[in-house]
Amino acid sequence: MKTLTVFALVLSLQTCISSTPPVDNSDAAWEPQAEVQDSYKKAYFASGCFWCVEAIYESVRGVQEVYSGYAGGFTKNPNYSQIGTGRTGHAEAVEVIYDPKIVSFGTLVQVFFGSHDPTTPNRQGPDYGSQYRSIAFHTSDQEREIIQNYIALLQEKEIFSSEIVTEIKPLEKFYYAEEYHQDYEKNNPDNPYVRQVSIPRLRKFQNLYPELLKEDD
Repeated sequence: MKTLTVFALVLSLQTCISSTPPVDNSDAAWEPQAEVQDSYKKAYFASGCFWCVEAIYESVRGVQEVYSGYAGGFTKNPNYSQIGTGRTGHAEAVEVIYDPKIVSFGTLVQVFFGSHDPTTPNRQGPDYGSQYRSIAFHTSDQEREIIQNYIALLQEKEIFSSEIVTEIKPLEKFYYAEEYHQDYEKNNPDNPYVRQVSIPRLRKFQNLYPELLKEDD
């Protein structure tokens, strides 16, 4: 009985990769249809399984939309199956569309470091591989400086007991993930990974930063 229990637990703690449907390459070129207002800005982060990260940023006040995708690598037009090999150079990432009148890029960086462990190289929770590494992307010198200054502050205050291994990289290209990955946590609440990893991670963030949340969260 104990053996069966352990086996069941292992199955339930599948990684983000193993609990998804098979990849349909015809869907790999999906892009959002909604137009982005000129007054909104975009930010890009990678901090583990994008199902989790997308849900976290969706809960932040001032964030209008979040899309899952791939960034940081060298393979053109990657799909989920290729990402899972860890040989594309890309990480699972999110595009955060936000209203700078409500939430600043600096606050989004705070959310980034406050919602994952930036000291674990090529791993986040049960998910491991270079596709799950920690990356804070920047699209301007100002954003790069904000990220660098925040890391320096975290290190000065010794918030983490280990060295921060987050990469700071200029965004070269963001590839949108297949459509079924978008809003995955919201659309698949009974998925074992979502129940046991994604939702607890979201709740932990919400408990730590209630002042940053949308009113309906």
